[in-house]
Amino acid sequence: MEPAGLYVQIPFCASKCSFCNFSSRVERPEVFAAYAGAVCQEIERLPEIYAPHGIDARCASAPVDTVYIGGGTPTILGADLLCEMVERLRRGFSFAERVEFTLETTPGSADGEFLRRAHALGINRLSVGAQSFEDRELKAVGRLNSAAETFALVDSARKVGFSNISLDLIAGLPFQTALSWQTSLRAALSLRPEHLSIYLFEIDAKSRLGNEVLEHGRRYHAIEVPGEDFMAEAYETARPMLADAGYVQYEISNFALPGFESRHNRKYWQLAPYFGIGAGAHSFDGVHRWANVVSSERYVEMLDMKKSPIAEFRSLTSKELLEEFFFLGLRQRDGIDLEFARRQWGTEAVQPWEATISNLAGEGLLDHRRERVSLTPRAYLVSNEIFQQFLAD
Repeated sequence: MEPAGLYVQIPFCASKCSFCNFSSRVERPEVFAAYAGAVCQEIERLPEIYAPHGIDARCASAPVDTVYIGGGTPTILGADLLCEMVERLRRGFSFAERVEFTLETTPGSADGEFLRRAHALGINRLSVGAQSFEDRELKAVGRLNSAAETFALVDSARKVGFSNISLDLIAGLPFQTALSWQTSLRAALSLRPEHLSIYLFEIDAKSRLGNEVLEHGRRYHAIEVPGEDFMAEAYETARPMLADAGYVQYEISNFALPGFESRHNRKYWQLAPYFGIGAGAHSFDGVHRWANVVSSERYVEMLDMKKSPIAEFRSLTSKELLEEFFFLGLRQRDGIDLEFARRQWGTEAVQPWEATISNLAGEGLLDHRRERVSLTPRAYLVSNEIFQQFLAD
């Protein structure tokens, strides 16, 4: 069986950043043990949870070669609950010999002892939500940490043995300027992480700050959010800086030193199977997509009542899978292989999209060489508009 990925969702944070559009929330510590217990129950009961939906339980016995514990801020649970969940994962799934095991963390949420215990569990990659190295910007969006704590976290992680660390930065935060953005980039590079993610602030109604910007309000420092032109310039500033430092841009938002690309995230873009555990977690087995109930309270209740936490389930048609092949695969620097698509879904299924590919290549937005198709660098900032063209009406 094809190796699968495993994702565990921990939807809790010490504070809710104003730019966050995820389903994480601030909760009392007493809630954490019940949630961790529900996660362990879900892992134990996967065959009976999957059965009513027609999901072949054998798919969950595929070797797991990537694990990602995300959120939220998973480290908020503490080392004991983390150990409990990881031990249950190892009993419930067949881990491959070489596993990329990522833990998301926020500066200030994990001390040296926590990191030592996490590393001893087999967690070998940290994803650190740095976001900025300017304290004014961090404070403006409700972050509880300072830039100094990001430096301290990375230093502590190195000391206990972590040799694969990823940092996230966001362009477009309140009060951010071209100078402060370059300061954050230089600070991140000074830490020499193996991986860097550069995200643009999404101005949408799903976050408090995004909604305030859309409503032309003043709360959450909305009037200090730089415009889209700034974000585009910030992105184009980052790309050559990271390239000069030895980082390869292997996906629209992701850069890595050679050999340190995120194997787990690549599963999403390459339609590989992955299984989600926890409130709001999504899964894909190659044919079906399903998602658990988003509410953490409801998730715990469902597991306590021995019910399935799955709230959404659908089988994908060949046409839908082909569309996903295009708009997910094209996120990657290497792009997609049309010959593979023809073998997988048939020449007739692929043929209608060839005119779209030809037109976009003619506009300089796609690079089409033999059977390989990829975005050109000038297309990265308009990639969402390009992906829309690979969705059927």
